[in-house]
Amino acid sequence: VQLQASGGGLVQAGGSLRLSCAASGFSFSTYDMGWFRRAPGKEREFVTGISRSGGSQYYVDSVKGRFTISRDNAKNTVYLQMNSLKAEDTAVYYCAAATWSGRPSDSSSYVYWGQGTLVTVSS
Repeated sequence: VQLQASGGGLVQAGGSLRLSCAASGFSFSTYDMGWFRRAPGKEREFVTGISRSGGSQYYVDSVKGRFTISRDNAKNTVYLQMNSLKAEDTAVYYCAAATWSGRPSDSSSYVYWGQGTLVTVSS
C-alpha cells in the first residue's frame, strides 16, 4: 500500500497550490479519502474529506471556500486545490484512506497514510 503525496512548495500569501495523492496497492475506489495537516508546533488536524464516490465533501471551517477536494477513481488519485492561501495554512499535508463509520474528521477511521508534502505560505 502506498499513498504518494506531491505538489507542495513555497507560495506567497494569496497564491494557489494543487496537491495530488496517488494511491496504489489497495482498491482506491472503495475507500473514503481525506487530507490532514500538521502545522509547526501544533497537533495534526483534519482539513477535508471526500466520499468514495466523490459525491460528498467535508471541510474544516478554516478552509471552506478556499480549498476544494476532488478525486479521480480511474487514476487512483485524490487532489486538493488550495486557493487564497494564508500563512496559517503552512503545514505538512498528509493524504489518508478511510472507511468512514462516523465523522470524516475522526483520524481513527483512516487506515492508510501518506508521507506528507510540505506547504509553506510566506506572508
